[in-house]
Amino acid sequence: MTIDINDMYWLNAPPVWEMNQGRLLVRSGDKTDFWQGTYYGFHRDNGHFLGQPRQGDFTAETTFIGHYQELYDQAGLMLRYDATHWMKCGIEYTDGAKHFSVVVTNGNSDWSAFPLDHEFDALSVRVTRNGDALFIQYRTDKMAEWRMARLAWFDPTLEEVSVGPTFCSPRREGFEAEFLDFSVSDPVSRDIH
Repeated sequence: MTIDINDMYWLNAPPVWEMNQGRLLVRSGDKTDFWQGTYYGFHRDNGHFLGQPRQGDFTAETTFIGHYQELYDQAGLMLRYDATHWMKCGIEYTDGAKHFSVVVTNGNSDWSAFPLDHEFDALSVRVTRNGDALFIQYRTDKMAEWRMARLAWFDPTLEEVSVGPTFCSPRREGFEAEFLDFSVSDPVSRDIH
């Protein structure tokens, strides 16, 4: 699989990006992030996001590699309605290790993260929207099966959203990542297990 960016748009385009044999190579701008209020008290909406509009229920997937070095370097998948209604999930570098991270923002942001227990190069994330729920899954290039990370509420009245790759570097500039593929389809399933 590859990435077709013809029907996608940048929110906060990064200073460096290119398509190379169907892969998206990116480098972040300085102190970029998505966050709304909770705990830290700041509001940031300057992270990088390559979105594709989508209505109704769907499943989106992306696979990516990041060169994580500094606290909060992050890459993954975002589903977004506006600055205060969105979800991002993927890898976030914290406590000196790669963590699977999910932030859901419905006015204010929340954050859940857990360390991944094995070494890997590429991570795949899958988000399925079904009505009022986002079902978030992940697997590494060393795993065969998808694992559940979170089931989150997301306002079902926000019918048209955008979905696609996202990345940020809240403490620096120059975080590099490579998105190997991206796809959106009808929901793969409503099954949790």
